Amino acid sequence: MIVVPCPNCGPRNSGDLRNCGELVPRPDPSTASLVEWREYLYMRKNPADWVTETWYCRGGCRRYFTIERNTATNEIRGQEAS
Repeated sequence: MIVVPCPNCGPRNSGDLRNCGELVPRPDPSTASLVEWREYLYMRKNPADWVTETWYCRGGCRRYFTIERNTATNEIRGQEAS
């Protein structure tokens, strides 16, 4: 079990939340190539290190927020509401 700090609801069990994955900047729709869109939609680095992720609080405030999580240790630092 991972305890994730929701900025609105406080610490929550990860079962109450949804991990939406790595935070990846969206390419410009007017100039992006098909390769850039494919990389944005499907390719993730998945390092065993610090990753900025977006989470959704589905069991409480129903808001998205961003945290940094170490994928090897599940240590969490920093958070901001989206």
